[in-house]
Amino acid sequence: MTLDQPTLDQLNPGDLVYAAAAIVNDGGIPDLAADALIAAPGTRGVILKIGHLEEDPERTLYLVRFEGPDLVLGPPTGCWAEELGTERPAA
Repeated sequence: MTLDQPTLDQLNPGDLVYAAAAIVNDGGIPDLAADALIAAPGTRGVILKIGHLEEDPERTLYLVRFEGPDLVLGPPTGCWAEELGTERPAA
């Protein structure tokens, strides 16, 4: 991370993030096949909401829509902080 690059806890809805790892459907997105790839590492996304699960209030959950190959935003996807980054990972 560079000095001028924000950390995840400094971001707000509307800010851009990148998938830090492959993000797949865990069954939570009904119109998508189970285990379907939602975002490959480095895929750009936009934060919709930031919150917490009632069962785990200490962990931050980010609701993100990732760009598809056609640059159209995909379905809202819940992501943990370790699945996201503020910089595109090196190829």
